[in-house]
Amino acid sequence: MLEAFGLSDPGCVRSNNEDYFIPDAQRGIFIVADGMGGANAGEYASRLSAETLYDFLRTNQDSEALATIENGFAEANNAVRKAAVDSPDLDGMGTTLVAARSLTGSKLQLASVGDSRAYLFSDGQLTLLTQDQTWVAEVGSRLGLSDEALRRHPMRHVLTMAVGAAPDLRVFTHSVSVQPGDQLLLCSDGLHGVLDEKIIEKTLDSEKSLPQKCHYLIKAAKEQGGPDNITVLLVQVL
Repeated sequence: MLEAFGLSDPGCVRSNNEDYFIPDAQRGIFIVADGMGGANAGEYASRLSAETLYDFLRTNQDSEALATIENGFAEANNAVRKAAVDSPDLDGMGTTLVAARSLTGSKLQLASVGDSRAYLFSDGQLTLLTQDQTWVAEVGSRLGLSDEALRRHPMRHVLTMAVGAAPDLRVFTHSVSVQPGDQLLLCSDGLHGVLDEKIIEKTLDSEKSLPQKCHYLIKAAKEQGGPDNITVLLVQVL
């Protein structure tokens, strides 16, 4: 059994919130999207991609193959691209997308595009389950730059892949076994790009409830300036 709680906040700088999340503990489907684009395009892209993926996974729950969640991402990509073609106001929109779904045998399947992340907290340790598709992760790290230089680099927020940006996606997929007491965290870069992972780990290791942990992490990110929208989705394995 799973329990979930999610929370999203515009942060301290932006007036609108382009993040979107879906926490369905009953069906075991969890999604976070972080949109981008002018006007309301980012908000539209994140919601459209998340809901398209959710509908696809909900109607294909009998299949546990990795190809199923990859096909769901392809459907989301096609939906965002079609919407941009149909409406000039939405041209150029895109979104990150990270999703997890529960499988039989106490397993979780994960997929991601962009830099929204999934972490597993198990046995007192926080582990990153996804790989960022960013300039820093895929290009900058190969140039021999220091971690400090990469954190300050002007291209640190540039994505190398996003839903809606190109006809074909590179989708990162991963499966992980879980046990009672484990926690899964899905989040946008408004959280992991601002808070040290030690703070996230300490929060998940606390006796707080899932809602209290989500509120605390949002507050902590805002205390660090909250430069971006912040979304936190926590899943507890019961």
